Amino acid sequence: MHMDAASSKRERESEDRCWYAVYTKHHHEKKSADLLARKGLEVYLPLYRSLRQWRDRKKTLTIPLFPSYVFLRSASENRLEILSTPGVFFIVTSAGHACSIPDHDIESMRTITTSRASIAPHPFLQSGDCVRIRRGPLEGVRGILTLVKNQHRVVLCVEALRKAVSVEVAATDVERIGKPSGAGGLNGRRSDGMSSQTGDGPAAVTHSARKTSIR
Repeated sequence: MHMDAASSKRERESEDRCWYAVYTKHHHEKKSADLLARKGLEVYLPLYRSLRQWRDRKKTLTIPLFPSYVFLRSASENRLEILSTPGVFFIVTSAGHACSIPDHDIESMRTITTSRASIAPHPFLQSGDCVRIRRGPLEGVRGILTLVKNQHRVVLCVEALRKAVSVEVAATDVERIGKPSGAGGLNGRRSDGMSSQTGDGPAAVTHSARKTSIR
């Protein structure tokens, strides 16, 4: 009986934990992610490789996909522990409640960033044809299909941040699955783990989060 109760408690705790985004000090994403992980939190900092050109040389850097944002999975009661972490300014919120990030968005970002595909930050989209990548290492990733410089790219939108990432694909590797349901596209919905309200853009989301988290 004791083992059953302990197992049930762990299952409830797991169900209560959601993915959230925190806003960190600029250029301190990696340090803040490490400090959060040391507190026992599950942390995800999506990175990508970018070729930078200087006057006398070129260098490939590994940098955050969404500057100043770190994702973490936690229960809502850990809010104070999260906000007390050096470099963390606030948890992204809407209408006074933390915005949970759908699990499939996190999994899609993991798939994209660990692949060898060409990826890059992309402007946030609110309309377009929704597609699913049907084969290859990115199979199952869903997003909005775009054409950039004669290259097809699938754009994954994260509505809570009003940000997006695109990955290059072959047109023959995707299948159309409909139009986005609401602002932000297919994957960018704001899950109502605690709240759900569409913001007006990055400034609106950030402003709301700042006021709520500092109180």
